[in-house]
Amino acid sequence: MTNPTSDLMTHPARHRRGVAIVYGLACHGAFALAGAVMAASVGTGLTYAIGPFQGPLAIAANVILLAQFPTLHSWLLTKRGRALLARFAPHGCGETLATTTYALIASLQLILVFIFWSPSGVLLWRPEGAALALHLVAFAGSWALLAKAAWDAGIQLQTGALGWLALYKGGRPKFPDMPETGLFKFVRQPIYLAFALALWTGPIWTLDKIALASIWSAYCYFGPRLKERRFHQLYGARFDFYKRKTPYWLPIK
Repeated sequence: MTNPTSDLMTHPARHRRGVAIVYGLACHGAFALAGAVMAASVGTGLTYAIGPFQGPLAIAANVILLAQFPTLHSWLLTKRGRALLARFAPHGCGETLATTTYALIASLQLILVFIFWSPSGVLLWRPEGAALALHLVAFAGSWALLAKAAWDAGIQLQTGALGWLALYKGGRPKFPDMPETGLFKFVRQPIYLAFALALWTGPIWTLDKIALASIWSAYCYFGPRLKERRFHQLYGARFDFYKRKTPYWLPIK
């Protein structure tokens, strides 16, 4: 197997750092835009997207948008998916940049969903007064939980910085240890839980919001089981012990 570090050394330092900066800017720019677009879209019930379809075509288009995110997001973590990620960069840089490329693709997927969603126009409830204030507090709190969970899991890994920073320094990515602290002391999957909460707590209730939140919440619950299989392979008895003492998704036993 080719050693990605030795391959990197065949590139001049200026070239390697240039590639790292370009990928870092693209990744973090897309990451920030995805977060802003998602917050604005979910907060307004997906009423301002620009998808052009109506009726059955809108349903079909929206289902495709909903399905592509969890499907590709999970597949890219498989052996074949990781091999494909390694090709999205100049030779010798792909494996090092894999986490950056992964975060970039995930961000672009989210942007695609929330910009090109075809709204149904079916408004179910628009809270006012105290109800609106409670929704906004819960919505902001969900995003704060998501940020905290990402920090506890390793913020460089979650934002894609791990790859491009390693490439810039001419080394290999140093992955964080199995997360057990912070929110991970209470549940094993706080990122997925917080993501689901962010989908449901937006103040404007539309048919679109319920459809998106329902389908993606199901993914947030069942999808991490694949992640836990990888953790079992990586950490063995240590993860099994953590799994026995820590609830999966809700902080109740």
